[in-house]
Amino acid sequence: MTRLSPRNALRRAAGLLAAAGLLAVVPLAGAAAQARADEPPVFTLGGPAETGLQPYRAGGGPKPSRLGITVTAPSGEEGTGFAGRFTLTFDLSGVAGVADVAFDGAASGTETSDGGASGAGASGGGTAPDCEVTGAKAVCVGTGVRPGTHPVAALVVTAAAGGERGDSGTITVTGEAEGAAFTPFTTRVTVGGPDLVMEELPFRTELVPGDRQQAPITFANRGAGDAEGVLLTLRYTRGLDIPQRYSNCRYSEDDPDPSGVGRTTALCTVEGAFEAGEAYTLATPLTIEATERAYRDTFLYRIEEAGPPRPAPAAFERGDGAVLRAVPVTGPQNRAAGRTADPTPHDNQREADFRTENTADFAAYGDRVSGVRGATVTADVGFRNVGPAWIGHLRSGEDVAVVDFTVPRGASVVAKPDRCRAVTAAGEYREDQRSPAPRYLCPTSPAVHDGEGLDLPFALRIEEVLIGAEGEVTVRAPSARNPALPFDPAPANNTARLVLNAGGDGDGGPSTPPTSNPGPDASPSGAPATSAPGGGAAGASGGSDSGTGSGHGGGLASTGSDALTVAGAAAVALTAGLALVAAARRRTGRHS
Repeated sequence: MTRLSPRNALRRAAGLLAAAGLLAVVPLAGAAAQARADEPPVFTLGGPAETGLQPYRAGGGPKPSRLGITVTAPSGEEGTGFAGRFTLTFDLSGVAGVADVAFDGAASGTETSDGGASGAGASGGGTAPDCEVTGAKAVCVGTGVRPGTHPVAALVVTAAAGGERGDSGTITVTGEAEGAAFTPFTTRVTVGGPDLVMEELPFRTELVPGDRQQAPITFANRGAGDAEGVLLTLRYTRGLDIPQRYSNCRYSEDDPDPSGVGRTTALCTVEGAFEAGEAYTLATPLTIEATERAYRDTFLYRIEEAGPPRPAPAAFERGDGAVLRAVPVTGPQNRAAGRTADPTPHDNQREADFRTENTADFAAYGDRVSGVRGATVTADVGFRNVGPAWIGHLRSGEDVAVVDFTVPRGASVVAKPDRCRAVTAAGEYREDQRSPAPRYLCPTSPAVHDGEGLDLPFALRIEEVLIGAEGEVTVRAPSARNPALPFDPAPANNTARLVLNAGGDGDGGPSTPPTSNPGPDASPSGAPATSAPGGGAAGASGGSDSGTGSGHGGGLASTGSDALTVAGAAAVALTAGLALVAAARRRTGRHS
């Protein structure tokens, strides 16, 4: 008998689709992709709109300011980066007599409030550019640009000798490369600009759910010039909340980042003239609340000059409450005159870590599937965080947990989720990741949200029909030596079973993902609920075919789930075909 695999199933399905004319759109899609490939990529140069310089001091010289230039290349399906050489040209004539410019190729980027980078280091994914300044012109040559936004050049700018406060000028950056285009960028430097410094708040950091405390955010302008408006950035993780929603703030609820942590961000533009040497605080302190899902959370608060109006990202929505205002701090501590500006940007923001006494119940679920010998079935296993807390390893970035799956006797794995790696029966490293293994370890991401978890479809080939053969599904800590989950108060439901050909009384434990607080028609992740029926028809999958993952705690990895679905369908067709052949043989025997 020919072995049924997802690849063979896809080939057969493709043949059927082609016969039906359903693959006729592929050449059109290929032509569109080729048309995009023939167009040269366009890269956008960027950086801060304006940079303030400490005035030149006779005998001591000025302190330098850093000006980082970035390059943004298309990402996703539209971008593949650029591997060739490129040249950046800096026109410095606009700052003659205002500022002196040098380049620092070893500088490192610094995160800004909108997730971009200031400062610079290596080029946008390739070799760090070599820069040379000649008079009022500088030329940098580099190689390679990755998709996304990356630092591409670092300028060290100081006020020129003899300059005066208020002197200002511009630097323009252009780029060129064979097979690519660059959008130019112009930035302004001003002698005697503002230097905003955020003061650290004395938060209570050991909390219980429901705790509230005030955040009287206070900042000072320690520069040599006034700031015309400020931008206050607030960013806090899933377990925290700020109930106020101000009309001069834009909010992005639970905005996910690459680590899967997910943060709410508020960008608040506060109007006014914030004078040099003065300190300011919010007219009404913010309220920080530890919600019922709090566990390990962070709160970032940052201040910077507002600059020219910037378009709001599509994901942000404006608040509908009162206007957030900042007022001068009263008392002798207000004056900051005589203090020099700090050229490093780290004092623009502060960050607080909170530990909330809370728990999260990780509940494993198994499945029950049936099939004849040689059939391929899909088993859905995994776990859910029933809550109430979300769990995130914010600082270490380590995985929160791992799903440990032992394959039942009489079956072999023919397709697995990409996040899962094959190990030996004892859980040790296994070099061969292609052939079926007796056991698989599937890590989560560094964050698992309440109501979410991992959905893991495995395609199993029935090698031998053993009634009630069982495999084990366990959600545990990443370390096998210390498997207990320290936040989980109910370890008894950390393990479930996968049962093959269970018969009438077989029980694989929970065969549907546990739920926390979703509605009756929704899964914990908000997608339509699916169940895992037990004991399906011979050769068919007995588990649910999850087409979507569960979001920030991992969810369904990119595993080729379509291939698993097609494989299951092909198994049904194969079983039906075998039944027809057997029936034909019986009829032939009766008539012979």
